[in-house]
Amino acid sequence: GAQSHVRVSFDIPEYTGNVTALGTTRILEAIRKSGIKTKFYQASSSEMFGDAPVPQNENTAFRPCSPYATAKVYAYWMARNYREGYNTFICNGILFNHESPRRGEIFVTRKITRAIADIIGGKQKKLYLGNLKAKRDWGFAPEYVEAMWLMLQQEEPDDYVIGTGKAHSVEEFVKEAFAYVKLDWKEYVERDPRYFRPIDVGLLIANTTKARKKLKWQPRLTFEELIKIMVDADMESLKLKCPGEGREILDAKFGKMRWFK
Repeated sequence: GAQSHVRVSFDIPEYTGNVTALGTTRILEAIRKSGIKTKFYQASSSEMFGDAPVPQNENTAFRPCSPYATAKVYAYWMARNYREGYNTFICNGILFNHESPRRGEIFVTRKITRAIADIIGGKQKKLYLGNLKAKRDWGFAPEYVEAMWLMLQQEEPDDYVIGTGKAHSVEEFVKEAFAYVKLDWKEYVERDPRYFRPIDVGLLIANTTKARKKLKWQPRLTFEELIKIMVDADMESLKLKCPGEGREILDAKFGKMRWFK
């Protein structure tokens, strides 16, 4: 199956490359050999930028800092080559971190919100994390899926950076999430060397000028609103009484979204 976890890619670099890099090539080659007329969206990643200067846009040089990011760079360029060499409709969406209540629990944002629910529910006492200083550009996954769809509706295929243009540290995420349920994060969070990456990217920020102009796309949800949605969802999943602001935000901005089920 897919391997999209940066830290894990250091443990299984060969598998990560086989799935993430060569897997994309195999799909592209199947499209070419079959001769079908189709549109292909390649899920590229902001991790490809690595420690490149911020903010990063479509012209920023890639400086990958993990096996996962390196594999994504390979897949990105294969997509470009198939687009230009075989005249295929292929778009690279370079998405910055996109989160939701459906995010896997091994990823830091969901790990945090799930831990809060477990702590309140009496199932967990401590939350162990790695680098709290790392900064990421976090957005709401459903909005990013909308951007993917918009890319495929254009007359000509192209590549787009998708993000919010604002960066927040892991520590900020922790503080905001615990404060939302009126808990002092310092009483529950501890650093664990197991979760530090051998090479870590300190800062990623998206420059989405191109997407805003050509796709008429821009994010509607704030960092704080995203956290409230995720905390509410995890608390509801354990049948705990949640603050409820997250669901109100969803209803107000997106209608009756079935995102907690």
